[in-house]
Amino acid sequence: MATTNNGGDDSHLPTRTKFFYGLTDMPIQVAALPVSAFIPNYYGADLGLSLAAVATVWLFTRLFDAILDPVIGFLSDRTDTPWGRRRVWMVAATPVLMLAVFMVFFPATPVSAGYLMFWMIVFWLGWTMLFIPYYAWAAELSPDYHERSSITGWRAGLGLVASVISKLIPVVALLLYGFGGTPAVVWMIGVIMLVLLPLCVGLTVWQVPEQKSVQPVRMPVFKGIRTMLKNGPFKRLVLAFFFQYVGIAFATATIVFYIRGVLQEEEGSIVMLLVYFSASLCGVPFWVWLSKQIGKHKAWIMSLLVYPVFSPLYLLLGPGDFYWMLPIAAITGFAGGSFSTLPHSMKADVIDLDTMRTGEDRAAWFFAAWSFTLKIALSVGPWLSLSALALIGFDATPGVVNPPDKLVGLKLVFALSPPVFFVIAALFAYGYPITEERHSRMRGALERRRARRREHARSAEVG
Repeated sequence: MATTNNGGDDSHLPTRTKFFYGLTDMPIQVAALPVSAFIPNYYGADLGLSLAAVATVWLFTRLFDAILDPVIGFLSDRTDTPWGRRRVWMVAATPVLMLAVFMVFFPATPVSAGYLMFWMIVFWLGWTMLFIPYYAWAAELSPDYHERSSITGWRAGLGLVASVISKLIPVVALLLYGFGGTPAVVWMIGVIMLVLLPLCVGLTVWQVPEQKSVQPVRMPVFKGIRTMLKNGPFKRLVLAFFFQYVGIAFATATIVFYIRGVLQEEEGSIVMLLVYFSASLCGVPFWVWLSKQIGKHKAWIMSLLVYPVFSPLYLLLGPGDFYWMLPIAAITGFAGGSFSTLPHSMKADVIDLDTMRTGEDRAAWFFAAWSFTLKIALSVGPWLSLSALALIGFDATPGVVNPPDKLVGLKLVFALSPPVFFVIAALFAYGYPITEERHSRMRGALERRRARRREHARSAEVG
């Protein structure tokens, strides 16, 4: 695992490098949706925990997890090893995450809320140790405005490929062998996770060279936070990012309940998710292309506004209408292809603005701030949605038939609440100021500063 000292000046990465970098997103994306959609349903409906208990565990563990983000970001930025500062964290995270996956996805029954809480804390510890350094690394692979979208596009595309495969396997098992339902899906995805984690992380850290930071981080923590909060584009982007993921988390936590309760399709959830993520995969190259035509933030806004147009159509569906749900899922999934690509590319541009102002390379610190925001959103979203279901009196117990008024409440919660958050996200994204032209000026200033530092270093050596 060689470390390169090129400083990230080569803006044309080989496709091979982008491919191997993107591989680690495969286990991340395989786990992301099942943890949000199937695990709460599995523990609440199939293992006997109350919805209120699951909602409380989710809120507490995600808030605890959010506290870890700035800690891991701070440590990763200051890590200095012969193998770089990102890869060493990813290697250390892998066994922690594998243990937690085994305990959460393959629990010995009966389970308690305490069991779920403990192992979800371990899960989010391993997740943060992997996620923060890995995503920060993307901002350091290339300084080019559009190639950053290509890097995140490769990462998102490979992640979605794994997500689609992880949902295709349960669909095939259901159609050919009658092996299905939430417990079976959880079991199969757990197996896939345990295989992909060491394989994909190992290939990434082995095949992708990591640059040595040319701008070491020395800024004190509180001064760094104050500087970050003065970054206007960062604040606008992080708020849009927050509301986008509240909407995603809200919808994700209720979708299985909607399919089971309203559509009365006990084993169709995985089919719907397969359609959604297949469409997202198809959407990634389109949104990367569109961002080059009209700008990253404008393309992102367009994708966000697809949801308030099509999500309310779920109100029209009822028992036996599962297959009418799939076209809506395909359209919104295609729009969702931008979510894991464009805002992540925009993050790297915001980090450049901070580097230009401070002279330090604080990529992991910024990604920790975004991850902190993301995890707050992913704790608030499920808590709001599950609490809303508990408030309307919806009963998730298998075999229980909810009265019509409870099903109407479930439809309203699932179809109308998430679009509100997407609209708020679009409003914050509107007016985002870092265009391709402004970013070009920023990169020019950074390169001139680096050239002066190199000249100064050579002069000092001669002297």
